[in-house]
Amino acid sequence: MLYYLIAAVIIALDQWTKHLVLKYMERGESIPLIADVFHLTSHRNMGAAFGILQNQRWLFIVITIAVVVGIVFSLIRIGKKQPRASLALSLVLGGAIGNFIDRATTGQVVDFLDFTLINFPIFNVADMAITIGVALLLLDVLLDGKKKDR
Repeated sequence: MLYYLIAAVIIALDQWTKHLVLKYMERGESIPLIADVFHLTSHRNMGAAFGILQNQRWLFIVITIAVVVGIVFSLIRIGKKQPRASLALSLVLGGAIGNFIDRATTGQVVDFLDFTLINFPIFNVADMAITIGVALLLLDVLLDGKKKDR
C-alpha cells in the first residue's frame, strides 16, 4: 500500500505544479530563478522524452496503459520482498500516470523545469520521478547482480 501512496503523492505533486504553470504563466513565458542557470519556462510537449515522436498521442496512451498494468502486477508480485525495486516502480508509476493525465485530457504534456545552463530539455515532476525511478531500478539490478556474484 505504501508504494501506491508514493505514486499518488507524485501524481498529486505533478498535477498541482502543472496546474500552477497553466494558471499563472503564459505559454513560452520564462521566469529566471537563477539567471542563466535555472528557469521556470511554460512549455508544451506533444511527444516523448526530449520531444521525440511528436503528435503520437494514442501511441503514448496505449504504451502508458501497458506500462501501468505491468508495474501494478510487478508491485503485487514483489511488494515488500524487494523494497528498493518497489520504490523505483512506484516512482515510475506516479510519473507515468502524471504525464498520462496530460496526454489523455489535452494531448500534450506541460513542462516547466528548465536548466538553461546546460540547455537540457524542459521537463516536469513526472519526468523527474520516472528518471529517478529508472535509475533506482538500474541500481537495484546492479546491486542484485553483485550479491549473486558473491
